[in-house]
Parts: sequence; C-alpha cells; structure tokens
Amino acid sequence: MIRFEDVSVRYDGAPGPTVRGVDLTVEEGELMLLVGPSGVGKSTLLGAVNGLVPHFTGGTLHGRVTVAGRDTRSHKPRELADVVGSVGQDPLAHFVTDTVEDELAYAMESLGLAPGVMRRRVEETLDLLGLADLRDRPLATLSGGQQQRVAIGSVLTPHPAVLVLDEPTSALDPAAAEEVLAVLQRLVHDLGTTVLLAEHRLERVVQYADRVALLAAPGAALVTGPPAEVLAVSPVRPPVVALGGLAGWVPLPLTVRDARRRAAGLRERLAGVPVPPPGGVPLPAAPPKFSGDLPAPRREGRRALLRGLLGPGRRPRHGSDTSTSTSTSTSTSTREPYALVSRLAVRRGRVEALREVSLSVAAGETVALMGRNGAGKSTLLGSLVGLVDPFSGTVRVGGLTPHRTRPQELIGHVGLVPQDPRDLLSADTVAAECAAADADASAAPGTCRALVARLLPGIDDPTHPRDLSEGQRLTLALSIVLTARPPLILLDEPTRGLDYAAKARLVEVLRNLVAEGHAVVLATHDVELAAELAHRVVILAEGETVADGPTADVVRSSPSFSPQVTKILAPQPWLTVSQVRTALNEPTVCAGPGPEAGSDDGTGGHPERAEPGRALGRDGGDPPPGGPGTTEDSEGAGAARNTERADRASGEETAAAGAAGARPVPGRAGVGPGAGRQDGAPPVCRPDRPGTGPGPDEDGRAPAPEEADGACSGRGGDVVASSTGDEGAAPAAEEER
Repeated sequence: MIRFEDVSVRYDGAPGPTVRGVDLTVEEGELMLLVGPSGVGKSTLLGAVNGLVPHFTGGTLHGRVTVAGRDTRSHKPRELADVVGSVGQDPLAHFVTDTVEDELAYAMESLGLAPGVMRRRVEETLDLLGLADLRDRPLATLSGGQQQRVAIGSVLTPHPAVLVLDEPTSALDPAAAEEVLAVLQRLVHDLGTTVLLAEHRLERVVQYADRVALLAAPGAALVTGPPAEVLAVSPVRPPVVALGGLAGWVPLPLTVRDARRRAAGLRERLAGVPVPPPGGVPLPAAPPKFSGDLPAPRREGRRALLRGLLGPGRRPRHGSDTSTSTSTSTSTSTREPYALVSRLAVRRGRVEALREVSLSVAAGETVALMGRNGAGKSTLLGSLVGLVDPFSGTVRVGGLTPHRTRPQELIGHVGLVPQDPRDLLSADTVAAECAAADADASAAPGTCRALVARLLPGIDDPTHPRDLSEGQRLTLALSIVLTARPPLILLDEPTRGLDYAAKARLVEVLRNLVAEGHAVVLATHDVELAAELAHRVVILAEGETVADGPTADVVRSSPSFSPQVTKILAPQPWLTVSQVRTALNEPTVCAGPGPEAGSDDGTGGHPERAEPGRALGRDGGDPPPGGPGTTEDSEGAGAARNTERADRASGEETAAAGAAGARPVPGRAGVGPGAGRQDGAPPVCRPDRPGTGPGPDEDGRAPAPEEADGACSGRGGDVVASSTGDEGAAPAAEEER
C-alpha cells in the first residue's frame, strides 16, 4: 500500500539529509509504528506519504514514494486526499471550520459524498471518539486533548485507505488514548486500513503494532522488524521493555500482562526492600532558601509583556514584597505555601471550567495535575499566572493576586510553558530566541543556549523555530522559561514530542531546581513522568478535585493513572524503573558522554549492534551497513557514541543491557553553561549486569557509521519544490530536522 524506494530528503541549508536511503513497504491492513529520538526525521517520512514533502514543505526528495500505486512526485496533497488521511503534531494547523460537527464533515464535503452518508459517518465518529457532548462546541474552546480527538475524527470520516498519524495520543489522557487506539485497531482488522504511526509514548502503542520501523539518528539507516526485536536495539524504550532488560527477561515483554506473568522472581528479590522516594528526593520538612536574586528585566514593550504573561522574568528576593510569603527559615517544621488557591471557580461562557478547587504548593515541591481532557488542568495553571479571571474564590502566588498584578511584577514570581510553545516564540532563529531570553532574565549570555543543548542536543542556531519539530519547539520554550528560574514554574504537557532520553534530561533539570527551593506544577497525561518527578498528584474531573495526595498513594489506587512498573509489580509499591534499579543496587559503568543521554527511568541509552544475518534489516531484510541501531553523531564527529552487542549465541534475542539501564549521572544543581558535558548534556552511565549480554567494546565506543557516497539518487528522478505550498493543499505538517 505504501512503498518507499531509496528515499532521501534534504532541506535547503541543512548540513545533510534529514532521512537517507529509506526502503520500506507497509502492506495493506498493517499497522506500522515509526520510532526514534526527537528530531531524527519521523515527521519528514510521514509527510512524504501524503505529498506534503516536498510539495508543501520544500526541500529535495530523492527516490520514490508510492501510495496505492500513486507516485507522490506527480500527485500533490489534494490529489491524494481521497486515499490518505493525515494528522500532524499540531491539531490546530488542520482545522478549517469553527465547530466540532462541521470539522468532522468538512473532508467528506470536499470529496462530494452524499448528505446521508456524511450524517451517518459524523454520528459514528462522534460516538467512537467520545465527542457527542462536544458536537456544537467551537473548536477554539476545546482543550488540547479534545482538539486532538477532533483532528483524528476529521480524517476518519472519509474512510481513507491509508492513515498517517504523527503522535496521535500525545495530548490525550490514558482513557482517551485507549479509545483512539481501539478505533485504529478496528479499522486495521475489520476494514483493512493501513496505518503508519509515529509516537514517543511507546508504552501506549507498541503492543498494537504489527511491525516497528526504527530511525536511530538523523540520516541513519531504517531498521524494521517485529516489535520485540527492534526495541531490543532501540535507543527509545517503554518502561515495560526497560524493566524486562533490567530483569534479564528473554524475549523482552511488550505488554504489562506478559511482564506480570514473568515478574514473580523479581517481586521476590524486591520484597522488603525500602522504596526510594518519588520525585528523586524526599520532600524537605522546610522549604530551602533560594540561592540568590536576578536583577530586574531590562527589556520593555510588546515582547516583554508577552513573555511576562507566559514565560520568564527575574527572580525576586524570596519572601519580599509579599504579605503572606513563604518563610525562609530552615528551622521551622511548617511548610507555608508559595502558591495558594482557595475555592476557585472559573466560568467560560456557560461552561464551568473549575468548581470550588483548592490547591497549595510549597517551595521545593513538585505537584502533577492529572485528569481527563477538559478537566480544567490548563485553566488552573492559567489562573496561577493571571491569564484567567476567577468567577469566585482566591488565588495567591508569592503573596500577589495574579489577575490583579501587572505582568512586569508577576514575572518575578511565576513562569508558564503553555501547551502551544509558539506563544513564547517570536524571533527568526533559535539563537535570537535564546539571546532574547538571556536579556529578558538578565542572565549570563549563553545560559538559554546551554539549556537547549542540554535538554535536546542537535538543534542548530540558525534554525527558524517554525521549522523545528513539536518536541524541539517545546524544548526551546522550556529553556526560555527555565533561563529565568522563577520561584514557581508551571508546565502544561511538558513532554509532548519528547523521547525518553530527552524526558530524562528534563526530569534531571527540574529536580535540580526543586532541590534549590523552586516549586513546580505540571499538567500532564504522562503517568510515567508524574511517577518519576512528582511529590504529589492532584486529579481533576469536570472541574473538581477528586484526589490530592502523595504520588504513590494516588497513582497506585487508579488503574488509569498507574505507571507500567506499578501494574507489573503490584501489590508492591514500586513506581518507576529507576526505583527498581536503585533497590537492586545495580553497579554502573560510566561510558562517557554521548549525544543521547540515558534515561533515568531506564528507557534511554544507546542501541546495540545486531549480528549480520538476523532479520533486522531494511524492511525486514538484510541489516543495513554498520548494523541496526548504529547512530550518527548529531553534533559532530567529536561526540562519543556507545553501543553494546547483543548475545546471539543461544539464537534468542537478548535484552540490551546498556539501553535498558542507561541513566544520566546527576550533574551540578545549576542549569547554566558548563553543566554536564561541553554541550550541556550530562554524561551517560549504564549498569553492567553479568548474564544479560556482553558489555561495550574495550574503548566503550562503536565504530562510526559509514557515510553514503554523495546524495541518494532517485530511481525515477528527483523532486525539488519551493517552500510555498500549492493552493488548496493541506496545512504543512511540523517537520523534524
């Protein structure tokens, strides 16, 4: 149904191809999962299926892509619309109408379907995706997750033969994600729909995939095969696979059910072992003192006001200019809240977004807001930064009332990273954004840029923010806010578009800030992030608080919000792979810095090299040159790369010890230049576990991948398109560089 033949894509000004030499066939009725770290070109491959690459996004396409026999070089996106349905990372970029029902019908109207057929399919889709109660709602009033479901529904109603989905569950709560994936399964099995799907939250989708295609690095050879075999050599792994690697299970489990059946021995080893505290460090009895002050921001005008409402600013003297400030005395045993919400009610027209919500957040505390899409999480964050006026109740942050405080004063107390990071981005290059952030926060030049390099290496200074992937753009916005280091940091879905290694680096940065006394509140559907980082979890439903307590108590009692490790090791109280690793007292071997930092939950690290002759080659055939999982350095030849060999002597796939156990070495508390390795990323350590396969080579490095000779030549000629789209084409998908 979908065929890539020696496909390479290169954009103007890029140092090399974003994807190179891809040969791949996706059969009719197959669900193919595309995985890889952030920025390796997954969105580029997806865009090549519906013709957005290169007709709309520009660049040069070498090779050939055919969909249902149609060559995308000669068929523009509008000529493929009856065959391919596509949803990108940003649902707002796809909407062309104003209400939910109109959006679901629009694609069918464009194809000229009969009114009776349109009505029936709209009703079916409303029921399938749980949108019936929202049918008349304006799209602008929906939450991010609700918009995501509408975007998916809008491509389901025409019943396309091919579905191309870029992180379809990233903004969905666990229950909604299961509903969407169940719909995809029904389409694949009952209607023979072909699905090509890219997703970072592998714990949600890997069990549904027929095959997995791995892009380990920008320009690296594509590795395809059965999910368990590919994930054994993948640098990105869900917790269930990471736990299987830590326990030495062969073959690796893909589902909680499979892992539970084999976990009896692991539960015996962990019986009676103390569980490390959630959040990485225990909650202190008294809030720590802040380390100092930053001078007032120097930038004025419209840009400063925007960043004042949504982002960074100066750090005030802790406890100054407030009437109810948090005490800085370390001798007191009481913890006065830095942010306090009391009986807050918020209305949006006829909708009660929040009802009598109360919340307190102390310095040195991390609180995760969870709940269904539309439960009021983003509204609560907006009230803390003054973007939402209360209907009743009170909100205090650092002794101030946010909605009555001038932005120039409020930015010294709180910073928000919204769901759409473009709200914080206004410059033409990454370098300009970082320079402006340093100036806004009166931070040392290069502070923001070092944060970007630390959180997600490989983002080039001249790149325009609109050309970044969703995860890269979020990383840039996070860095802008964290540059100012405000006492209260608010994050709305901070891991959208981030792979496991990037998420681990974010967790480390936030833990360091919390250890210094900052308070963090994050609204998230990522249960693994909440388990790894949060001291407390607050669950909202229909605008009301239904649970508020320690992370372990709340998530363990909720089937929807329990992390995978909790489900596998229940009734024992474990939450994350990193807790299990610490409890088992696994020794670690430092392998040196690398472009992909290991994940603190055991899901990062580096791929193995598979032996020749295995079934992990291109499109399931012979292995690519250099072996599957070989990565190219995204920051130059000087960066170190680490790989491990899989033990194939028994003829069985063996879990990658290094990839399963990789974790970053805790760096210094600061987030400025010089932290970790030279580019800001922390060095990588991996446990050495005898019995799970040989360790790394003597020097701890893998040979550099072979470079292709010149540009990939197309079998049917090259296609070059300008960045201006053709009239009537679908909106551009967000591209990963």
